[in-house]
Amino acid sequence: MTAEKLAQAPSARVIVVGNEKGGTGKSTVAMHVAIALMKAGQRVGTIDLDSRQKTFTNYIENRHAWAQHIGRDLEIPRHIYFVENTNNPTAEDDIADGKSLLNLAEHLRSSCNYIVIDTPGRSSYVGRLAHSIADILITPLNDSFVDLDVLGAVDRQTLTVTGANHYAQMVEAARQQRQLRDNVSMDWVVLRNRLSMLGSRNSRCVGQSLEQLSQTLGCRCIEGLAERVIFREYYLRGLTALDTLDEATLGTRPTMSHVTARYEIESLLSALGLSTLARQGEINGSSRDAA
Repeated sequence: MTAEKLAQAPSARVIVVGNEKGGTGKSTVAMHVAIALMKAGQRVGTIDLDSRQKTFTNYIENRHAWAQHIGRDLEIPRHIYFVENTNNPTAEDDIADGKSLLNLAEHLRSSCNYIVIDTPGRSSYVGRLAHSIADILITPLNDSFVDLDVLGAVDRQTLTVTGANHYAQMVEAARQQRQLRDNVSMDWVVLRNRLSMLGSRNSRCVGQSLEQLSQTLGCRCIEGLAERVIFREYYLRGLTALDTLDEATLGTRPTMSHVTARYEIESLLSALGLSTLARQGEINGSSRDAA
């Protein structure tokens, strides 16, 4: 299976969550997007390309275990944990891994409307390949100049953007491949993640630099998730902010933190253009009930 043949296969949109820097919340975003689509009645397949950390895979396994523990059906996507051939791959290993990834994606296409791919927080051949087949690329970025550095260079005195850095250059190459090969314009969304709930000069400056960069790179910049402990708590039980807010599901009494996190996810889905997929009242109704 080649990238060209994959593009000609029956239509299933590919959503890639990518950033070559770790610790930006990629797996949390991937999980919430996948479950949101399933709650909207979509058939979803997921692929975890981070064979070292396997956070996305662990998240889904936690969901399996928690569903059995509470005796409830929770939406669980068709998941594939992708393991690379070696930690020090040769060119031949990369080619074999690439073919394997495309074959797995083709397999999911036959039964899914959406494929959500979580990529490793490092440069890898399969990660770059996944970017080149994306319809939507979501790049979570911690709200700091440390994380902004993977996208663009910023003048230390004026805080103006002076150029694109390595990850942005890789994405641009992937977008060109997608356009030339499939005549598809990838929608690139940079997600300002782990936002402080208190405004700061640093946050304002990062936001201004991102706005400048978005004009250069042709991406959309949106606000993502705040730095909330609740999202870390969800991980251990495989839950998301979109699951039913009751004590039986959560394992604890719902609080305003649960409700606020849900509204935040709803806003994120809306900004991504995915909220229209939700059935009437599927998400918003349960938010009002919990409140």
